[in-house]
Order: sequence, then C-alpha cells, then structure tokens
Amino acid sequence: MIEACARTSAANYSQEVPGAPLKPMLAMTGQLPAGAGWAYEFKWDGVRALADISGGRQQLYARSGVEITAAYPELATLRTQVGDALLDGEVVLFTDGQPSFTALAERMHVRDRNKAARLAAVMPVTYMIFDLLRLDGESLTGWPYERRREALDGLGLGGARWAVPPTFPDGQATYQAAGEHGLEGVMAKRLGSVYRPGVRSPDWVKVKLEITGDFVVGGWRPGARRLGGLLVGVPRPDGRLTFRGRVGGGIGAAVERQLLAELEPLRAPDSPFAGDVPREDARGAIWVRPQVVVEVKYGQRTPDGRLRFPRVLRLRPDKPPEEVDDAG
Repeated sequence: MIEACARTSAANYSQEVPGAPLKPMLAMTGQLPAGAGWAYEFKWDGVRALADISGGRQQLYARSGVEITAAYPELATLRTQVGDALLDGEVVLFTDGQPSFTALAERMHVRDRNKAARLAAVMPVTYMIFDLLRLDGESLTGWPYERRREALDGLGLGGARWAVPPTFPDGQATYQAAGEHGLEGVMAKRLGSVYRPGVRSPDWVKVKLEITGDFVVGGWRPGARRLGGLLVGVPRPDGRLTFRGRVGGGIGAAVERQLLAELEPLRAPDSPFAGDVPREDARGAIWVRPQVVVEVKYGQRTPDGRLRFPRVLRLRPDKPPEEVDDAG
C-alpha cells in the first residue's frame, strides 16, 4: 500500500507547470454528497495559491503557475513555522468579517513591492491553508486526503495572517453554517482520495450557495448569438433602474427566442439605467424600455450590489416591473 502511494505521488508530482511545483487539483460543481467517506469545508471566495517553502525561502504561486509572492508581503513569515513544505490554500481578504473578492481584486495583480506593502498595511489578506502536498522533501500527493489533512493539522500552523480552517463531518450542517455566515459555499472532499494535480476530479465537489431574485431588463448585449447577455436592474422611485449586472448564463435557444420576442418591440434610444453603466457592460448595448422581468439565479452580490455568477432561470410575465424590489 505504501509502495503504491509512493508511485502515485511520484507520478502526480511530475505534472509540473513552468515556475510552479505543480498544478492545483480542481473540484467539480455538484450536489452536496451524503454518506460516510466525505469531509466538508467552507468554500472561501478568494484566489487559489500554492506556498512553496524550502531552505528558508517562500514562494507563492497562482493557479496559473505565475509567481505572486510580491503581492502578499504579509504572508512572508509563514516560512518560519515550517522548514520544507508545499501548501495549498486560498488567499482571502475579509471585510467586515466576510470574504470580499471585490476588495481582493485591488491586490491580486500588484507586483510592485512598495505598493504591495502599503496595501498590506490597510487591506491585509489571510491565507486559508487546506492541504499539504510536500513535507520534508517527500511528496504527499499520493496519500489519501484524510492522511494529508492529519499531517497538515499536525504542523500546528497558525498566525495573524494565515490559518488552517477546520473540516466537518456533517455536510448539511456545514452548508447551513456557510449560508448563515455569508460564505460562498461548501467543499466536499472524499476522505480516501489522492491529490491529482491539474485534474478536475469528482473526489472534490464544490457546492455553491445560490440565491434567486427578479430583475428588470434594461437592455441586452449581442454576443456569439443575437442575445449574448441581459443588462438588468431594479426600479428606483424615479422610474429609472439601478444597475445590477450583466447576465449571460442560462440563455439557451428557446429562452433567447422568448426574450427577443419580448424585447425587440421595446427598443429605446437611451439607457434606462440611472448613472453610467460600466463601459465593459455598455459597449454595443441595445437599450429597451424597462418592462420585462426575469428571474435570475446567482451566487451572492458584490459590495456595490452587482450579481455574481448570474444566470437566467425564466421570464416573469406574471410580474410587473413596479413589483420588483431589491430585497434578494
């Protein structure tokens, strides 16, 4: 058994990318697995990062293989807690106790060390470590997840800017707790699964918390097809719309036909949105009178109210625009 694990480790560990030790293992989106043989973690709304620590040096790598060490100087002293290790985790920026991908976006592409240091002082990140892939020169990728996790917990890593978040045995309770704390969702990991670099594996399942809401269509953007995405919002007292984002998902051929049949007669010369629609959303837009309501499924909102990962569920011909509110 040990020999088999070692062979798997060697095979997996050889799947390297330029600049990074290996590609991170990826999860599949699905329903929450049930039954024995699974562990559950919170899903953090951040960016994936591998921390390669060896010989007193530490380098951070993004999922793409690009080195991102300079962007997060507040994580530099993690190397003082372990001599040789390859860690997998998520860089997260918390605002008001919740992860904020919008805030993190201001930091993730910074490479100037002075600017990174200034940002770290006012917008520090936290490295949420959830896997251990190498320890003291030995690859652990062929070890079962349960054993890797025990080894990670045994390192006793912890600091002001990094943590090893807990795992839980109850998937439903973890999912409910994620919703109560405003988190992105849950990760389910098969206890006996090995780490497969660069593979999107059914042994890891991400379950996102999603919300539905009704929104008024204020325009559309052409794409590969006539209707590439809807521009949606919610009504204001003055009759104009507050912009809530562009929705491109969920628009199959049948829905596209329904939407165009409703929207084409409503074409208008000017935007119905109050204020400026972001340039990347407004480019090539066809504006309409705000009379069509759609139900949208999405995963949380940005701090300015934009929908994240939205997709159209259906038209709502039964609901007039004036009944749409922003409660969702």
